[in-house]
Amino acid sequence: MIAVITGANGFLGRHLVEDQLARGMTVHAVDVHTDNLHTLDARAELKIFQADICDREAMKRILAGAEVVFHLASAHLSVTLSEEAYWRINRDGALDLVRLCHEAKVARFVHVSSVGVYGAITDPPADETTPCHPDLIYEKSKLAGEEAVLDYACRSGLPLTVIRPVWVYGPGCPRTEKLFRSLRKRTFFYIGSGNSLRHCLHVEDFNLACRLCASRPEAVGQVFVIGDARPVSLRELLGAMAQASGFPEPWLHLPLVIARPLFATVEWLAKKFHREPFVSSRTLKFFTNNTAFSIAKARKLLDFEPRFDVAEGMRRTWAAISQLPPRAGKN
Repeated sequence: MIAVITGANGFLGRHLVEDQLARGMTVHAVDVHTDNLHTLDARAELKIFQADICDREAMKRILAGAEVVFHLASAHLSVTLSEEAYWRINRDGALDLVRLCHEAKVARFVHVSSVGVYGAITDPPADETTPCHPDLIYEKSKLAGEEAVLDYACRSGLPLTVIRPVWVYGPGCPRTEKLFRSLRKRTFFYIGSGNSLRHCLHVEDFNLACRLCASRPEAVGQVFVIGDARPVSLRELLGAMAQASGFPEPWLHLPLVIARPLFATVEWLAKKFHREPFVSSRTLKFFTNNTAFSIAKARKLLDFEPRFDVAEGMRRTWAAISQLPPRAGKN
């Protein structure tokens, strides 16, 4: 059977490619960049396609014979992208892709969204019934993409599921590796108190959720928040990373009253000179938003049970990434 994975060159996509291959699937891995995919073991079951999901003719060929599609591709981290690009990829591109999947008679479509669609959460934990109030263009366009594909699936009968993962970490995650580097160099500092809540998910549990959504009949037409068993404070998260790596726990704090205008200025200057900023409004959200969720619906309908808490997940992550050769310019 063929599994198509869009956004396959990214952290989540690459792990999902390996997971699907390990389960005997033939994988069509799709991305506008494919450099990370070529490091995978060459095998007949892996077919790599360098293509844009908005390229209808290319996607028609890639989708031919597909049993399941995992849609991870999105305009995501870049602050130099235009708003038009976010809407074109995250909403219009997703909608066009599900139309093509319906034409290709794909048996299951798993649309990977984000808990970012909620915006600021004022009364945690949130769940699938909590109203969404996104404020960043990424969040707004992802929510619009969800609404578009769900509406089309409802009208067409395409078996589709939306998952909203929390922050997914693991080997190969740029943010995870950056946090470990800052601990090693003792340059990490909290923004604010460090008591805000952060819900996390090990990448292997993300893969598990994708498999369940692709196979369980109860998943069709549903939206699921996917996270591990409980949120942790930022202090607990960084403490787990320090414990896993043996680096000292951080203690410095930057007051929010300083961080907010500083980060806004850095982001404004980066946009002005068409650069990616080293900090941004999304960085600030990582430190200040309470991303705490209930996964009761996924547990009930999917029998989803996360296998790793933050302590064990970070231990496994550090064990994996500490074996990798250092990356140029990031030591």
